[in-house]
Amino acid sequence: MIYKQKILALVILVAIAGAIFWLESRKTERPGVSFEAGESDIEVRVDNDIAMSADEREKRIEEKSSKYEKAKEISTPDGFINTDEIKVADLIGKKVILVDFWTYSCINCQRTLPYLNSWHDEYSDKGLVVLGVHTPEFEFEKDYDNVKKAAKKFGVEYPVILDNDYSTWTAYKNRYWPRKYLIDIDGFIVYDHIGEGSYDETEKKIVELLNERSETLGGDAVAMIDMPVGAQVVDFSKVRSPETYLGYGGSQYLINLPSHSCLDNPCDFSKPLSVPLNAYALSGKWNMKKEEASLVDGQGEIVIRFSASKVNLVAGSMEGSKAEILLDGKPIKATFAGSDVSSDGTVIFREHNLYNLVDLGGKYGEHELIIRILEPGIEAFAFTFG
Repeated sequence: MIYKQKILALVILVAIAGAIFWLESRKTERPGVSFEAGESDIEVRVDNDIAMSADEREKRIEEKSSKYEKAKEISTPDGFINTDEIKVADLIGKKVILVDFWTYSCINCQRTLPYLNSWHDEYSDKGLVVLGVHTPEFEFEKDYDNVKKAAKKFGVEYPVILDNDYSTWTAYKNRYWPRKYLIDIDGFIVYDHIGEGSYDETEKKIVELLNERSETLGGDAVAMIDMPVGAQVVDFSKVRSPETYLGYGGSQYLINLPSHSCLDNPCDFSKPLSVPLNAYALSGKWNMKKEEASLVDGQGEIVIRFSASKVNLVAGSMEGSKAEILLDGKPIKATFAGSDVSSDGTVIFREHNLYNLVDLGGKYGEHELIIRILEPGIEAFAFTFG
């Protein structure tokens, strides 16, 4: 009897174990989902680190190849800042790449830098690499130390590549400062933007491509950030003066050239009675070269009539040249003086860079600016406006 009871108990235990096994086998598990018991309830945790399959990615690349150009490599670099040597090919398949063509004395480029810095700070750990390709407009911008100093001044911490021979610029078929190209995880140029502005549009594309990267390699979703602090806003519909070059390579707005024999030769320029809007005049003894106009002796003036809120001059002097700034015929008031003008209304041009001479605080209008240079040696390259 005892033996039969033991057999029956064993049969019952086997039946119970079988039932538990059958119930457990009926449960389903979704890929990427795990279940963890908390102190008082069950928590569902979704695992986002699921990479795209090789077949899916190959199909996507095939579709893109008919729509977009492949990324171009950095060509014959003349130096690197904030990085050792870097190649686009080494980043493709791992990162989203933003290639920004800039040059440090360009005001349009300077106004984009807060956005680039902000995107670098926010998205670099999410898969974005910003590459600043520095293609110089003027000869002095080829100097490595000048570019390094400018990068530090503007808080640029992402990689900067010197493109002094324009070979990378040419590879991308570029013609503008600044210009941004976005390269996706698959190595295609899927977006480009010329000049300033459209920052929301550009950032939305960055976020879109970073999320595509997350889907490809596995990772969390990426969201947009707020506008960076310190970014300048310009109402370009109210800026009616174009960028104005003072070298004969682009001096179509000069109204008092004595003769064409003065090109690359010192000549005396006489100040006209008046200067029309968007034109400029020189007075004193100047040597007009292809890139710049140089005051070679004594004192001189640059007079320009503009319509804008801000006026900048790309200039420099090896020895240092002091100048007085006059607005509408009078010494400029402190409230209208640019950031590079002293409280006494003067500026000293030394290192070759962009100097902010007039800032009307967002009030746009037509005015006459006189730069009265008190000592020779200044090299003046271009006016820009904001």
